[in-house]
Amino acid sequence: MTPKVFIDGEHGTTGLKIRERLAARRDIDLMSIPASERRNPLFRARLLNEADIAILCLPDEASREAVAMLEAGRNNKTRVIDTSTAHRVAPGWAFGFAELTNSQRAEIASSARVANPGCYSTGAIALLRPLVERNILPADYPVTINAVSGYTGGGKKLIAQMEDGKAEDRETANHFAYALSLAHKHVPEIQLRSKLKRRPLFTPAVGRFAQGMLVNVPLHLDLLNGAPDLADLHAALAEHYSGQEVVTVASLEESQRIERVNIESLNETDRMKLYVFGTPGKGQANLVACLDNLGKGASGAAVQNMDIMLGG
Repeated sequence: MTPKVFIDGEHGTTGLKIRERLAARRDIDLMSIPASERRNPLFRARLLNEADIAILCLPDEASREAVAMLEAGRNNKTRVIDTSTAHRVAPGWAFGFAELTNSQRAEIASSARVANPGCYSTGAIALLRPLVERNILPADYPVTINAVSGYTGGGKKLIAQMEDGKAEDRETANHFAYALSLAHKHVPEIQLRSKLKRRPLFTPAVGRFAQGMLVNVPLHLDLLNGAPDLADLHAALAEHYSGQEVVTVASLEESQRIERVNIESLNETDRMKLYVFGTPGKGQANLVACLDNLGKGASGAAVQNMDIMLGG
């Protein structure tokens, strides 16, 4: 029987992108709420309970409400992929980053509840987890993360401001840092999934381009275990992602050769590319992840997790 998939919140940025990816597929039955029933909670609950997989593209509280609807009906059939922040550190939820560990894909495949990672988190965790696991990066290292994203990650309000707002609004919003209180909602999952004991400092920013993301993790090599050099850091990342197609690691030669990373270079793909930058012998490194914030950073990851859950 063709599995039924319901995108709860299909009219938001992430939901629209997922629907675009799934619309032409014939191996699933894509369910949808008619415009006339969009505010009907009973209709929504019916689709949630009929689906084999429900992909939640909702604010945190609405995602919790959707899960509560399933639990209230004692539904043991509908499996959930939640793209919100609501369940990323919750017990009983698999973390939907298939390349995180050797066993992660199997955990996603067998789980009834999968939490999609945040876009910034995907880049940061991809860089940090392999180094912590190999005891190169101390778990209590004072990690700092700096990142820039396209404005589509900010939802409809920011998209409208960037694209349709008044000229003076656009001029003041060409590039800005935010979450200046250091309490961004991705920090708990970055800390937990990277296995860090110390809360990382995370400063995100938005640029006036639609899609694309760079995540930077600068490191002082003399504060790491075993006095590693750039080659050691690269070897750890390359080993961790060996054989992967979605997450790849640029060669050291490429990283030494290029002078800039195009933040939009992986747009409209579900891939992520990692780099190790620095000058040999100078004792510093800058680890960089490049991805599409709506690809591997959101919708692409959700579709990847759906396929894994369906046996792909």
